[in-house]
Amino acid sequence: MDDPLLRHLVPALAAVPGVDAVVLGGSRSRGDAVAGSDYDIGLYFRAGKPLDVGALKAAVAPFVDAPSEGNVTEIGEWGPWIVGGGWLTIDGQSVDLLYRNADDVVDTIARARNGAIEVDYQPGHPHGFLSSIWLAEVHHCRILADRSGTVSRMKQGLTPYPRALGEAIVARFQWEIAFAAGNAAKAIARNDTSYIAGSIFRALACAAQVICAINGTYVMNEKGALRLAGTLPLAPRDLEGRVETVWACFADKDYAAALDALNHIDRDVARLVEVWREAA
Repeated sequence: MDDPLLRHLVPALAAVPGVDAVVLGGSRSRGDAVAGSDYDIGLYFRAGKPLDVGALKAAVAPFVDAPSEGNVTEIGEWGPWIVGGGWLTIDGQSVDLLYRNADDVVDTIARARNGAIEVDYQPGHPHGFLSSIWLAEVHHCRILADRSGTVSRMKQGLTPYPRALGEAIVARFQWEIAFAAGNAAKAIARNDTSYIAGSIFRALACAAQVICAINGTYVMNEKGALRLAGTLPLAPRDLEGRVETVWACFADKDYAAALDALNHIDRDVARLVEVWREAA
């Protein structure tokens, strides 16, 4: 490991009882990090041998800038999908620890490969937490320690991108693009700007999911998803610019024009889905 922070921290994390694997996630694993990007470090454990949270707190204590400010949670404290983890500052850098039950992830991958996905409410995920995020995490992660080879095996099962997963995401989200735009249109007469904005966001988030799915691209979360979608081969022309037009019209309170631009994106996405299915 050529990163000094990881070179010192990872062996301490890997030695914590119950830690089966340590991975680097987020922008630093995808290669699009900037100087101040957080370190997202995944800690995988097995259901029959959960990680020792007390030992984890002791392991990170020598590294954190302000031990009294470090927050390390119990397993499950952040809900079923985020699970738990820690918010730390090490050498002035934000370091986020994220727990994952490897057995749950293996099961979620198997179900997603068969076309079964879940969407749950989750703070920090305004479009909801898609179970396929766990697949994206495994696919993109950089393995730093993998005691039993669990993460390596999961990675192998994610290439190529499962066709059934793509079909499930298209079925779940394509129809909602126009549906959300229609709901926004109904709110114009009431000048309900918050509802209009929320509906536009929802439509665009759905479009991003569909575009990435038909391109066989895993989506980590909503942040940057539209920008990613616009770079893919099967994507509406100048998607990023057209999204900017939607929001510019919204800012000018020309809601009808914003929704017209949004509906044009929806029609292009529908055409691209047809191309994808014809090519199968």
